[in-house]
Order: sequence, then C-alpha cells, then structure tokens
Amino acid sequence: MKKKGFTILEILVVLAVLAILIGIAVPRIKGMQEQANITKAKAEVKNIQAAIESYYINKGSYPPNVPVGITAYILTESDIPQMLSGVLLDPFNPDGKEYVYFLHDNGIYYVLCSVGMDGLFGTKPEPDGSITRNGDGQDDICVTNGSGV
Repeated sequence: MKKKGFTILEILVVLAVLAILIGIAVPRIKGMQEQANITKAKAEVKNIQAAIESYYINKGSYPPNVPVGITAYILTESDIPQMLSGVLLDPFNPDGKEYVYFLHDNGIYYVLCSVGMDGLFGTKPEPDGSITRNGDGQDDICVTNGSGV
C-alpha cells in the first residue's frame, strides 16, 4: 500500500522556485520604496518653500539659519499664515532630522534640500542665486529661490 505525500525532491523544487521568486520581488519592492521617498521629498520641499515664501511676504526677510530646523521654526511664528501641519522630516536623513535649509550670508538666496539617498548634504547657494554641489550633493533634492537647482 502506497502512502500519499510529497517526496523530499518535490519539496526542494518548490522551495527553490519560491526562493527565485522572492529574489526577484525584493529588489523591486526596495526600488519602489526609494522612488516613493524621492516623490515624498520633492513634494515636501515644495510645500516648505511655499511656507518660506509666505514667511518672506509677511516678515520682509527670509527665515534665518536656525539649529531647530526650518519647519519647526516656521511653525513657532504665530504672526504668519500656517501652511504646514507639522514638522516635516527628511525621509533620507539617517538621523531622522528635518530638511536642510541654508540662507546665504547676503540674506537674499536660500537652498532647501533633502539629503538624498546617500544621506549626505552637499549643496549651497551662491551670492548670485546659483547653487553649487560637491560630490555629496549630486543626489540632493533641492529647491532654491535663486537661478539654479
């Protein structure tokens, strides 16, 4: 009388097929998560830029370079319209910090960036409104009120 069941070979074949399918799926899922973070960062820097411009319209100057983070600073200002619902954190910052905001010494030009997938900031505004990127800034997701992004 024969017993019904699977042989060890059949089980190994099924496991091998599953391992191949998982090997194909995992990198694609990781790529989708990175793309989602890029899209999120692009949208949030545009929202923060709108809040910075609103600050400028109401105060006559851009927010200063602050250690607390630009969205936290803007949210504490009670005499400007609140365009942000809360502090926005950069999805790529390994320390879970806010987006990087840097106002040039001339007080005219600023750059607002996500550190990008490498987690390193490397972008700064120049006195003429253009921006420069060092090696770390090649993947930064930035907006500026100057002439270059």
